[in-house]
Amino acid sequence: MPRPITVTYRISPTPAAVAQAAAKLFADAAVAAVQARGRARIAISGGTTPKAMFALLADPAQPFFKQVPWAKLDLYWVDERCVPPTDADSNYRMTNEALLSKVPLAPERIHRMEGELDPAVAAARYESTIRNTFRLEGAETPTFDLVLLGMGDDGHTASLFPHTEAINDLTDIVTANHVPQKDTWRITLTWPVINQGREVAFLIEGAGKAQVLHDVLLGPYQPDTYPSQIIRPASGQLTLLLDSAAASKLPAPNDSNTAGTLELK
Repeated sequence: MPRPITVTYRISPTPAAVAQAAAKLFADAAVAAVQARGRARIAISGGTTPKAMFALLADPAQPFFKQVPWAKLDLYWVDERCVPPTDADSNYRMTNEALLSKVPLAPERIHRMEGELDPAVAAARYESTIRNTFRLEGAETPTFDLVLLGMGDDGHTASLFPHTEAINDLTDIVTANHVPQKDTWRITLTWPVINQGREVAFLIEGAGKAQVLHDVLLGPYQPDTYPSQIIRPASGQLTLLLDSAAASKLPAPNDSNTAGTLELK
């Protein structure tokens, strides 16, 4: 049975405003983690939505640049395409160009997935990286301070695509997932690890996501068809940062609020 959670969806008028909200979430989570535990561990996703957030974080004219404790931040990836880091499709390349090349984050704190390797090897090596940097023992799993996710128009998140084997992986931290509908392999964190995050948030924009978002949140529970439904954090809380177009098929927030809530059973 799925875990009951409270979903808070914050609606911004434009994609640019979503990026601002996401940058604030990132910075606030990093500061809180360092204050509580001495370091911050954040897992990020690729795509166009986080790219705008990265640009804000990397801009010295924005408050986030000075707010983020870069010297105590470890950055990880939620998933990666099986391409070299110089490839135009690489999540790492996009992040490097938009963020990493512009901020004082030490190379040893940047933990990329090696998409250029054999998928199974890349997954195993990334799991080892996580185990070593989190100092995990035995069957321990990592707890990221923040996990940032996107959602595809097919309802996938991370590289958990509909009707693929990774949806059934309950034991690994990282897995290689064959995606027949794209005739490719991906490397991804498994959903139990994502759900272990202290804070888990989706960044979703555009009218093209409105119907699938409605179906994920308000439709029947079919995680094989809509893998985003399987993201139900252990904290009991899930945050969605949406623009008004993506939120157009969700219940309108009460009164003049720009945030709504849903209780998922």
